[in-house]
Amino acid sequence: MFQDPELEVLLPVHNEADIIELVTREIYGEISPNVAMQFIVCEDGSTDNIKEVLARLEDELPMKVIIGTERKGYSRAVREGMQALSAPYLLCLDADGQCNPADFWNFWKNRDSHDVILGWRVHRTDVAWRRFFSRTFYFLWQLLYHVPVHDPSCPYVLARKRVIDEICPQMGEMEQGFWWEFVARVHRRGFSILEVPIGHRERATGTTRVYKFLKLPLIGYHHVLALFRIWSQTRSN
Repeated sequence: MFQDPELEVLLPVHNEADIIELVTREIYGEISPNVAMQFIVCEDGSTDNIKEVLARLEDELPMKVIIGTERKGYSRAVREGMQALSAPYLLCLDADGQCNPADFWNFWKNRDSHDVILGWRVHRTDVAWRRFFSRTFYFLWQLLYHVPVHDPSCPYVLARKRVIDEICPQMGEMEQGFWWEFVARVHRRGFSILEVPIGHRERATGTTRVYKFLKLPLIGYHHVLALFRIWSQTRSN
């Protein structure tokens, strides 16, 4: 029988049947010997056979699975996973294998001193054009929010439950840029943030399903508008 978890690990997944077992077992093998943990897997309308894979993994690993019948998008999938949180701490990771579970301990050892701990991809392995657009957007983001972090879009995040419970209902302005919005709102609410360097690996398989090159101008346009809406909503803080 699995223990009541001190930590839940949120993985939003879409068409990752070929990697989800490898990713979950690597995370579980790294963390579970020392921390009672459980997965929250929010499946986002996949068209491959990931539902069958998750049904099997549910019998072998401590796991809550939220099945989607239609595509929700990354941000909504993460929010739905956050709403299922019951443990005192939530660790968020993407399910593409780029974040190394061994870096988790740099987060965990600081959990008592900060409300939110962010990963900082010092040597980011994404393609050059994606890094360029991200860095350009970063400068505009910082003009508005002045958050002392280097990598606010990193999907490797540890947060206390009380932070998730307060911030999650406010989220929703950025359909694809969930972590940009999350970090901005966390900072504006006065929660303490620590950033820790992490490794960043090549995707284990496939390519990004959101940030395609031709989609970036439109995504960027909507993100810029959202930045100002979030700033307006949070300026009283």
